[in-house]
Amino acid sequence: MNYSEAVTYLYSSQPVFHQVGAAAYKPGPENTLRLMAKLGNPHEKLRAVHVAGTNGKGSTSHLIAAVLQASGLKVGLFTSPHLVSLTERIRINGVPIPEEEVASWVTRHQTELEEIHPSFFETMTAMGFDYFVRQGVDIAVVEVGLGGRLDSTNVLTPVLSVITNIGMDHTEFLGNTLAQIAREKAGIMKPGVPCVIGESHPQTMNVFLSRAQECGILGEGLETTDCRIWFADQCGYMRSRRLREAPECELKGIYQEHNLQTAYVALQVLRNYGAISIRPSAIREGFAHVCRLTGLRGRWETLREKPLVVCDTGHNSHGLQYVAKQLKELPHPHVWIVFGMVNDKDTEVVMRLLPKGDKYHYIFTTPNTQRARTAEEMRNLTLTLPSWEGTARIPIDNPQEAFHYALDHAAEEDAVFIGGSNYLVGEALKIGNLKI
Repeated sequence: MNYSEAVTYLYSSQPVFHQVGAAAYKPGPENTLRLMAKLGNPHEKLRAVHVAGTNGKGSTSHLIAAVLQASGLKVGLFTSPHLVSLTERIRINGVPIPEEEVASWVTRHQTELEEIHPSFFETMTAMGFDYFVRQGVDIAVVEVGLGGRLDSTNVLTPVLSVITNIGMDHTEFLGNTLAQIAREKAGIMKPGVPCVIGESHPQTMNVFLSRAQECGILGEGLETTDCRIWFADQCGYMRSRRLREAPECELKGIYQEHNLQTAYVALQVLRNYGAISIRPSAIREGFAHVCRLTGLRGRWETLREKPLVVCDTGHNSHGLQYVAKQLKELPHPHVWIVFGMVNDKDTEVVMRLLPKGDKYHYIFTTPNTQRARTAEEMRNLTLTLPSWEGTARIPIDNPQEAFHYALDHAAEEDAVFIGGSNYLVGEALKIGNLKI
């Protein structure tokens, strides 16, 4: 089969989370391990950094990968979801897996796929690990799909585990408290494997310390030399003179400060405890050119200058609180916000966070997924919230029509923001620089 046929086969024969949500979720490693066994167990041959977290795990993974690339290593990068093409999920030194490789892999392993009946994500995990091993990567940076303990990627035993932060997302799978969610994320921690936690929190710290003790990486306590767990926000690396003098990071969202901190500490641990050679200039180079090196898209990304058009993949209250703050800080006289969400997110909390007033003009739209909230549902929700009184908002179901509306009404000195859903950002990226 060719690439188009392979993609159609995968989407039609396997449950896909980004399309149908909970029905596609297959917790546990059984299917993945069966697939790996058919492929010669590539997960056992892969040297990897494993990255989990509620938000920021994609950016952090790309930052780490960019620095490792800048150090001269051949770096695999496995992330999800994709924005435009599923080939984005599997990259080596920023280059997506070739379409012909996807077609060939699916053709070769169609019998096994029909025997095991994996989910789409389980299949992509197996494809990615197999591709990385066959291509001889020096190291792979692997982003967890959902949770950690029961995630397909957790068949790995990495050289370093990273957990960026804990927020309220996917509560139907992971739990209804921060501590419960942290326990699921902490499941990627392995015996003897160093771990970096991006952000400490009173409700989650003891969860991580308890798991670290189980894994034998806590030592006699956090202050001892045999401890192998670090809380990045307590390490102070970002205050170092060397990093203050570094070039600006290519990622412009204000929330990226946390991801930079986490990535920086993770790279120090890799160098000191993972026997990874990192060039002295590589951190500055990798951070400054992370998008160019890895192909990262959709993180407070500028798509056009006049009017300013920005998109961002923040999609839950934990991530969108930073986007909301950045929207409030935009100096433009009017901000046109094309916004849509899916139905398993904390939409009402997000609606309370977003900026309101005469300056802001909302165009609610319906992301291209079965899980989407409709534009009308989004608008109607704001009618129940008194804080929205006096703020312009209209529903336009079709995302491209919504983009057109915003651009037709925005003056050159205005700003347009597109976000609330990965799928909406993906639609915007398909149009290029939005000269439509």
